[in-house]
Amino acid sequence: MKADIETLATGLGHPEGPDILPDGRIVMVETFTSRIIAWSPTRGIHDYANCGGGPNACRLGSDGAVYITQNGGTAGTWRAKVMSVPSIQKAWPDGSVEIIVEQIDGYKLQAPNDLSFGPDGRLYFTDPADYDPEDRGLGRIFAVNPDGTGELLDEIPAAFPNGIVAEAGGTIVWVDSYEGGVYRLRPGGKSEKIAQLPEGHVPDGLKIDVNENLWITTYTGGGVDIIKPDGTYIDFLKTGGVPLNCVFEGENLIITDFGDIDTISVAEPMEGRLWRIPVGVRGMELFRGAIA
Repeated sequence: MKADIETLATGLGHPEGPDILPDGRIVMVETFTSRIIAWSPTRGIHDYANCGGGPNACRLGSDGAVYITQNGGTAGTWRAKVMSVPSIQKAWPDGSVEIIVEQIDGYKLQAPNDLSFGPDGRLYFTDPADYDPEDRGLGRIFAVNPDGTGELLDEIPAAFPNGIVAEAGGTIVWVDSYEGGVYRLRPGGKSEKIAQLPEGHVPDGLKIDVNENLWITTYTGGGVDIIKPDGTYIDFLKTGGVPLNCVFEGENLIITDFGDIDTISVAEPMEGRLWRIPVGVRGMELFRGAIA
């Protein structure tokens, strides 16, 4: 199906990982400016916080803070003007930012990518190495407890775990950008492949609707793959561009898009867009949590 796209903002520098704030604003990261930004109908795009480095995604916590996956300041050949350390950060509404996790269970974080609170209050996130299909590193999935401690849940050779989302039953679903696989991780288990996306559809972010179906943005596929919980393919929402991540807003899907280019370079192309697309289905309510 073809998307009916409403463009809310343009000229964005690698926008990613959107969420909805309590006042209805859309919050997201802008990797190329090392900022957290927000959008509203009255204010348009405006600053929320400057976190330095290379923020990859953000998620609203139950404490009112926005939690951020910080890769340290890299994206392909791009490097941030002010580098940070690979970590989980926390940005408050007053613009203050703090690093809350740099290592877990003896593992230094590599380049945290996407994150999701689970029904147990823990923060789950993907931690791939640098994106290099010719020299694939070791991908990891971590969980952080409310007290700041955590554990390594899974370690996957030659994988790039990217988008991640928590299901209602406490399982985690994540996508691998190298092979286009969709995986489910059960508590205490190992990741199991549940679906293979079509050739040329490289997955990035994903969310779940009220019917428990997965909506997966594919940045080389130009749209969103929709699959059932068991991996059965349902449909493809064609958007064009390079959709990176998404979040439901009522019966709309909010998408952060890289633009009409597909190469991340040192040029910092500011061609990203923020889209709103009516899809006729509501998203599953996202879980919220807080890390001390």
